[in-house]
Amino acid sequence: MLTFEFDPVIFGFAVAGIIIILCIIAIAVLMWSQVLRTQQALQNNTNAQTLEAELAELKGRLQSLADITVTRQSEVSRNLHERLDKMSHNLGRNLSDSAQKTSENLTQLQERIAVIDSAQDNLTKLSGQVVTLQNILSNKQARGAFGQVRMETIIQDGLAQNSYTFQPTLSNGKRPDCLIHLPNNPAGIVIDAKFPLEGFEAFRNAQQETERKEAMKYIRQHVGTHIDDISQKYFLPGETQDTAIMFIPSEALYADIHEFFPDIVQKAYRARIIIAAPNMLMLAVQTIQSIMKDVQMREAAGLIKQEVTKLTDDIHRLQDRVLNLQRHFGQANKDIDQILTSADKISSRGRRIETLDFDREAENLAQTATKAKDISAPPEVLAGE
Repeated sequence: MLTFEFDPVIFGFAVAGIIIILCIIAIAVLMWSQVLRTQQALQNNTNAQTLEAELAELKGRLQSLADITVTRQSEVSRNLHERLDKMSHNLGRNLSDSAQKTSENLTQLQERIAVIDSAQDNLTKLSGQVVTLQNILSNKQARGAFGQVRMETIIQDGLAQNSYTFQPTLSNGKRPDCLIHLPNNPAGIVIDAKFPLEGFEAFRNAQQETERKEAMKYIRQHVGTHIDDISQKYFLPGETQDTAIMFIPSEALYADIHEFFPDIVQKAYRARIIIAAPNMLMLAVQTIQSIMKDVQMREAAGLIKQEVTKLTDDIHRLQDRVLNLQRHFGQANKDIDQILTSADKISSRGRRIETLDFDREAENLAQTATKAKDISAPPEVLAGE
């Protein structure tokens, strides 16, 4: 929407023009009435020459007034045009700046809308994943599979394939989620990946103290029962260790247990059951991996000693061969020097042939033959030196 601001200068020029026009009209009316009176006086006056002179003077005054009026009107018109042109220029420039700023704001708005759309898509995907995770955690079987998958991933990343067994069958017919085999020890470490989640959800969503106490009672009952089941099912002398791991696939649940349920932690400690979150299980797996590597190093100490001896022999042989290679390089350098000497002689001989310098060549041959007679050697041999 276009807005025009009040300009006092233009308004003053307009008012002055209107006043001048009204003055001209009033003067014209007055003069016209004077003319009428003069005509009437001419009719009544006998002195016609005096009346004509007054009419001529009045006509001249009217002409001067008309010229002044035209001049003033042209000045007012020019000033009005200048002010209007300046206002139009300023208005056009303001409109151009406003259009540019509007375009920039629209561009920024489009960019922000694109960012918002991308964030909305990410939120939609995340909400779908949260719903899927909620569906998984709401189902006991799916929740057990979720914990089993996390535990298996940690074990597979940290240990060798022959160091563990998933879902093994013990001698009592029970099947733990994982059994870690220790070196030089038939008894393995049992890992159980099942955990009760309903009580923790009720504990977190409790609005009143009574609901909170009921949820805590439920958690103590079910987690305590789970600890008893592990100690009764998976502790077999000679087949499993007397310490087991209860895996909880959530750091938040692990923190809640240690913060609000220290009695459960003490019960698990007395039952020789370690409550482990993903980070704790990773640390335990790395420790077991280090122990296994140390045992393997000890078992392979003899083989390592034999390999070190062989490696030392190989180093000595390599040293001898390097020395032989150095001698060969020395002989090769000597041969290369002799080859370069022969090449220089061949090059000089070629230059003499090119310049037809056979006299010097004949003298060299004669000298070579003389030397050959003195030492009883073939000239060809001496010439080739």
